[in-house]
Amino acid sequence: MDFQMIAKTFLGLEEVLAKELVGLGADNVQIQRRAVSFTGDQAMLYKANLHCRTASRILKPILTFRASDADEVYNKVKQVEWERYLSPNSTFAVDSTVYSDRFRHSKFVTYRVKDAIADYFTERYDRRPNVSVTNPQLMLNIHIAQEQCTLSLDSSGESLHKRGYRLDQTEAPINEALAAGMLLMAGWHGQCNFIDPMCGSGTLLVEAALIALNIPPGIYRKEFAFERWKDFNEDLFDTLYNDDSHEHDFPYFIYGSDISPRAIKTAEENVRAAGLSRYIKLKVSPLQKLNPPASNCLIVTNPPYGERITNDNIFQLYADLGTLLKHNFAGSTAWVISSNEECLKCIGLKPSKKIKLLNGELECLYCRYDLFEGKRNEYLREREERRKYFPKTFGNSKK
Repeated sequence: MDFQMIAKTFLGLEEVLAKELVGLGADNVQIQRRAVSFTGDQAMLYKANLHCRTASRILKPILTFRASDADEVYNKVKQVEWERYLSPNSTFAVDSTVYSDRFRHSKFVTYRVKDAIADYFTERYDRRPNVSVTNPQLMLNIHIAQEQCTLSLDSSGESLHKRGYRLDQTEAPINEALAAGMLLMAGWHGQCNFIDPMCGSGTLLVEAALIALNIPPGIYRKEFAFERWKDFNEDLFDTLYNDDSHEHDFPYFIYGSDISPRAIKTAEENVRAAGLSRYIKLKVSPLQKLNPPASNCLIVTNPPYGERITNDNIFQLYADLGTLLKHNFAGSTAWVISSNEECLKCIGLKPSKKIKLLNGELECLYCRYDLFEGKRNEYLREREERRKYFPKTFGNSKK
């Protein structure tokens, strides 16, 4: 039987997540703010948790209602037939997300939902399930937008962006879901060699390998929250978890370098933990000395934004990146994310595309650079000529 689900994500990744869900076979896919709603069966719930690279959690709504205060929330939640999900011996936790003028304190909403569940069981069984902040058997989410309330089961538990392969990290590492979203926006599917010249702890490298090989990011997880549900189908989940029929061959390599030996050591540990050392090559190298391993590479990188580097040095770093791309990587495509627009200007190349993204709390631009030999006008003229004669190759887009 199909039911509604909501996949939560990060601002800017909604369209990418919607495409992922459609590819998995989800129905009624609808884009929302930082979320995508869809319908499917129990197998789809498990697949969404296992396979979605840009989701943070998968929620299963069990009650929607309108309320103008916390007491109304209490009364509505208390009407749920809680034996379907809990027993007096169970443990549970409640998380609240509130965007409302009427509900000013999300913690008070959380308390009232907990009270409603506890009182439901106490009145019927003279016993009640306990609240547990660590490893509860059932995780609940109450979302309030003005007076519209949605109570959901959280099927994921810990955020899905925490894959489980990252043993250590450098300062300000990029979120795994954001890294995957950036790669999918760049059109990455393992079609060429891949390079990150400022790889830090290796998140972009590992996510690039997982996409290229079509390995589900959820295979590293120790547990999903739905594995503790009363209706958990272990045989179904095992079948989906062990299905490797969709994995791809990857005949190229993924290259990562960084000026910091500590960063490369951390990246090596993470790559090894992910079981991807065969595909990812790492080395300590300053940006200025990097040579292309092959023609026609995809370069995606997340350079420092300037928070811990002096202005002169950070501007020079971006200028050096522009010089490297211009002179060493003609014929390739590069994507660079940064919150510092002045630094991006120092690259000295005109981006063919700009996408607004959030990296943590920082508003960033994710810029695409088409790297070509000769003058830009000549390149664009030649490209237009090729488009005329080979329309199927180029399509109708003029990006």
